[in-house]
Amino acid sequence: MIETPHGRLAQRLALGVPALLLAGAYVSQYGFGLYPCEMCWWQRWPHFAALALALLSTVAVPRRLWIALAALAILVSGAIGAFHAGVEYGWWEGVTACAVTSQAGTGDPLEAIMNAPMVRCDQAPWTLVGISLAGWNFLFSAAGGLAILWLLAKERRTS
Repeated sequence: MIETPHGRLAQRLALGVPALLLAGAYVSQYGFGLYPCEMCWWQRWPHFAALALALLSTVAVPRRLWIALAALAILVSGAIGAFHAGVEYGWWEGVTACAVTSQAGTGDPLEAIMNAPMVRCDQAPWTLVGISLAGWNFLFSAAGGLAILWLLAKERRTS
């Protein structure tokens, strides 16, 4: 049972970190037209898993296990973000696949696919203080995942 302040904070972070990072990804995609490349999608999947595990921790025991697994999923997303950022900065070579965004609506579906913009994995579409979205995902995911694990360790010592 999560009854200490550290455990409750770990659970809240396990819910909040992936939810906020996914929200940011979707706002940047649908609000600002920054469509995801293949590696951007790879970073989202562990956050979905982390969110599901964190939600599971609210109803299933052992709660610490579900929260720890959520933290590990967040760290996996951060590791993918670090790899993706390295590809964007040219530190190493990435994958060759690129995502294509299909424009839904009326008209010929084949024409929509053929005219859809290519999204390259090796070019950052946006940066803040020189850090790409993948880099920010790495920073927030690494900090969040490690903070959750630290809080769980501290919670275990005090219970």
